[in-house]
Amino acid sequence: MASLAAETSQLSLNSLDLWERRLRIELWDFKQRTAARRWTIWKKPTAPASWLDLCNGDGFKREDAMRSLADGAPNGFFFALALRRLNDWVPQVRTAARMHLPRMAERSDPEHVAEALWHALPHWMSWGRMKDADRQVLSDLVGMKSIALIFKARIQQATTGPVAQILAQAGRTQVFDEWLGEFSSTAIQPAVRAKAFRFLLDGRMTWLVGRKWVWTDVRWCEGRLEPVLGERPLQHPEPFLTTLKRAIADRSSLVRRVAAEYLIRRLDSIGDEAQSIAMQLASDSCHYIAERCRFALASIHAIEVEKSLRM
Repeated sequence: MASLAAETSQLSLNSLDLWERRLRIELWDFKQRTAARRWTIWKKPTAPASWLDLCNGDGFKREDAMRSLADGAPNGFFFALALRRLNDWVPQVRTAARMHLPRMAERSDPEHVAEALWHALPHWMSWGRMKDADRQVLSDLVGMKSIALIFKARIQQATTGPVAQILAQAGRTQVFDEWLGEFSSTAIQPAVRAKAFRFLLDGRMTWLVGRKWVWTDVRWCEGRLEPVLGERPLQHPEPFLTTLKRAIADRSSLVRRVAAEYLIRRLDSIGDEAQSIAMQLASDSCHYIAERCRFALASIHAIEVEKSLRM
């Protein structure tokens, strides 16, 4: 098992579906080669379940592996295989995974659990067999304090990958609310800072739940898939104007675009400072931001003219 763990630790979790199919084929070939002859008069003892049985083509073997593996996962690869059993095509395997994954996570190295969850979160909405109870297990795992701290460091330091999407999915739990201010200031990826600012300015966390089909023209059978979002309010949101000023000062135009969007949304509620903020963004180096804020200035001017006429 030690040599197997050493080999699988070098594999990329991005190709986990491919590796799982290969392991399943190899296990089946090995079983065919070592099958007992028909006229054997004694019965071979049943081999104990191993981590490789998480890929077994036999659903009974996969369920037995989930229920009987008492130790922690030897690396992130095998914990990711256990995590994928929440989307297994056999309902009894999904039930076993739902019951035993929290125990397995507690006995595993938090780095291994965090690595598996990090690669699972961007794709788990495509796991069509999962139920709400299965998704809750994933959310509970991300919400574990030891795992959340590792996620915090990765979200801040990651330079590539769908980190903003991971932040949104991890935001189902309240653990990350207190760190949104840090993410908006210190995250390396501009997309992550923009996503954190959007959550703070909105006062709520939003994430992708799934997609639904919407007909655009029934006569010609035309339609499109539209996203379905889940949401919850933030526990301790920052003052809107303070957050907006921080977003305006960001070095990335991606973040300043978010600031311009929320400036236009809240023109009526911002008050006297709306004009000075709009004038600052109207001279932005990004043409899109400058154009939007010139529109905001025109709107502010129209509101003032309307007020003076009423007086």
